[in-house]
Amino acid sequence: MPMAPGEQWWRNAVVYQVYIRSFADGNGDGTGDLAGLQSRLGYLRDLGVDAIWVNPWYRSPNHDGGYDVSDYRDIDPRYGSVADAEAFVAAAHQHGIRIIADLVPNHSSDEHRWFQEALTAPPGSAARTRYHFRTGSGPGGELPPNNWTAVFGGPAWEQTDDGEWYLHLFHAAQPDLNWDNAEVRDELDSVLRFWLDRGIDGFRVDVAHGLIKDPAYPDLAEDTELLGGARMANHPHWDRDGVHDLARRWRSVLDDYGAVMVAEAWVEPERLSLYLRPDEYHQSFNFEYLELPWDASELSAIIGRSLDAAVSVGSTPTWVLSNHDVVRHATRLGLPAGTNTRTWLLDGPHDALDPARGLRRARAVALLTLALPGSAYLYQGEELGLPEAWDLPTEVLDDPVWEMSGHKMKGRDGSRVPLPWTAEGPSLGFGAVEPWLPQPAEFADLSVARQTGDPDSTLELHRRALAARRDYLVGNEELEWLDLGEQVIGFRRDRVVCLANLGPKPVALPAGRILAISAPTDGEGGLPTDAAAWVLSR
Repeated sequence: MPMAPGEQWWRNAVVYQVYIRSFADGNGDGTGDLAGLQSRLGYLRDLGVDAIWVNPWYRSPNHDGGYDVSDYRDIDPRYGSVADAEAFVAAAHQHGIRIIADLVPNHSSDEHRWFQEALTAPPGSAARTRYHFRTGSGPGGELPPNNWTAVFGGPAWEQTDDGEWYLHLFHAAQPDLNWDNAEVRDELDSVLRFWLDRGIDGFRVDVAHGLIKDPAYPDLAEDTELLGGARMANHPHWDRDGVHDLARRWRSVLDDYGAVMVAEAWVEPERLSLYLRPDEYHQSFNFEYLELPWDASELSAIIGRSLDAAVSVGSTPTWVLSNHDVVRHATRLGLPAGTNTRTWLLDGPHDALDPARGLRRARAVALLTLALPGSAYLYQGEELGLPEAWDLPTEVLDDPVWEMSGHKMKGRDGSRVPLPWTAEGPSLGFGAVEPWLPQPAEFADLSVARQTGDPDSTLELHRRALAARRDYLVGNEELEWLDLGEQVIGFRRDRVVCLANLGPKPVALPAGRILAISAPTDGEGGLPTDAAAWVLSR
């Protein structure tokens, strides 16, 4: 479904993120796959999404959820085949849904043929220049070349049998590619065209801010948080200016096909707009919004900054609340302010969690998000109000973070538990057998089957909101702020007034017809605390 001349469908799109391993199991082996995903396209069409972003489906040894790619032109057999991918894309297009594939350019798998060639080639060879091979420090080169640490924990360097070291900013099985190498750049162009020729409508670019490294490989003067990024200026491997040259190169390829790309760029808010210039990415995820505080003044300021930054470069904001790398927001919003959610998964205190409050706030912020100008990304299951499966036993954990952190962090598995489609069966309708990660007991009541047709359910709230968004908000990117009190976020878009009550007391609703509301009104018709509503003015 290439864009027609002048078409910019992405500006207002609702994109649904599919973690393919956990969406739907079509062949009964306990793992999600393309057949399962294709069988659920009707559900996504009826939900009202415009596009699907599919997490990596490429051939991979799966040391990091598919983000360690051994063949960029093949589908991993656990998910299907290239022919299955082509059939899925065609079927999605028949439903009016576009497909965005994940692209992993920062690193390959250590099983990629290039890296295998590098391991058998001598130091200084051309095969090694595709990656970052360096001699070590210390008298005999027995120490890593510098003090960089991996995002998942531990040193960012691994020593080879011949004594050289290679860089891996993530897992040791994910060697970083050298983007100063012309062969690497040419190869990525070819990979883009391979999938675009098969009907893909765009790409989400993983670690878009991390591709270029300082060739001097200097030591870092600050500690890097596990699973986090750094905030320093002129960082030696995050957010370097050279990443924008790559973005412009890729954009020229995508423009030939009328395709789009969205950046995963964990950068300071004032730097984000640089990725959205007209000849670079169409969109970039808004991670400042994802980390939202439950405070009306602070959240309004984040929204305002995001709108201003996007408008300044002719783009629109991209709003996101959860994804496969963070604790689900239905759980985050049920925890006390200031909680480090990543360490809380293991260390607690777990009785600090208020699940009812978390779901109430998740429903409210869903309406707030879907009312904002720009596009919204929904992570699979958030339309069901799924919480984080924070109490997964450690023996089932699959995320490399658990081992690489020295068992200090459980990692991201709790956000990747397979979806519940029904309230019964060994996998709650996910497939015919028990799934690769166990589902919490409460998932049964949150299943698609239980929520469908229940007007008070989170699923039906999302269906109503997405329908109203299409009818009243798409095509209008203007926002007028309303002063409704210090604890209320309020704005008007054309005839629709959105208000979110983050304060301790109910607030009055404006006159008009309620299009969507996240919680029942109080006894006097007011909007209760931790709730949001859309009202169509007369």
